[in-house]
Amino acid sequence: MKLPGPRGAASAAVIDLLAGRVAGLPRQLEPDDDDDLQLALFVGYELAYRGWDGVDDTWEWDPGLLGARATLEARFESDLHALVGPPEPVDPAEVPQRLIELTESDDGPPLSKYLRGRATHDQFREFVQLRSVYHLREADPHTWAIPRLAGKPKAALVEIQIDEYGGGVAPRMHQELFKQTMSWFGLDLTYGAYVDLAGAPTLANNNVMSLFGMHRKRRGALVGHLAAYEMTSTAPNRNYGNGLRRLGGDAAAIAFYDEHVEADAVHEQIAAHDLCGSFAAAEPERAGDVLFGARCALALDNRWAGALLEAWR
Repeated sequence: MKLPGPRGAASAAVIDLLAGRVAGLPRQLEPDDDDDLQLALFVGYELAYRGWDGVDDTWEWDPGLLGARATLEARFESDLHALVGPPEPVDPAEVPQRLIELTESDDGPPLSKYLRGRATHDQFREFVQLRSVYHLREADPHTWAIPRLAGKPKAALVEIQIDEYGGGVAPRMHQELFKQTMSWFGLDLTYGAYVDLAGAPTLANNNVMSLFGMHRKRRGALVGHLAAYEMTSTAPNRNYGNGLRRLGGDAAAIAFYDEHVEADAVHEQIAAHDLCGSFAAAEPERAGDVLFGARCALALDNRWAGALLEAWR
């Protein structure tokens, strides 16, 4: 993946360092705005995924870069607390029901309904472009939690992730199925091809998974985030599939969405009870983190959907 263009002082400092244009980072790394913050974080996090073209892999563990990333993460986490509130203690036994109530009461912007019934070909294509930033590495951020769990929560997470990775069959991996959707729209299938088009709301949706996934202490928030995704996925993906059918999409283009309708209907119960419920019972002091992660997932996705609909209007 090619390094993107900078969007402010913080992202420019990180990108220039990785590109070899400067020898170090400034003492104070202060983002100009949220767009700058999210891009700087995304560039730093990607070093732990598939990396950047021409950038040495040793940068992943560079102490100076990790210190700068920690400063940016503190800013991001503060923004998340302002958006959804900080984690609060909760009775571990209540976690599954609280997740169900949280996801059922979520009333975000009607993006999936718009795509089902009204979106133009170009609007749906833009939706797919922006989603590709995540879907071409779908499931990878949540997989960070596997070695950090044990027993029933671990088994539940593995059960979900096995489906995400196509049961070990490469063409059935959700990452690969999404390429079929992209192909129908004539899009570039290269991993990360559309990062430069992704604004702060898109990048924040990706960065929050990395923020939770790359820190063991945030494992509760990570499983809560995954649960919120799985528990709110079925109806939107049915809408996406029907919207693509309306536009003439073929079976290969729609397979990604149809797969999620079927798989996530099962994952909902696994995520709420077997994963998050058993995690909260095993680590009661982190039960509040589970709900915090779920609230972050819903709030950031709603912000992204609202921004996209507003742009189209």
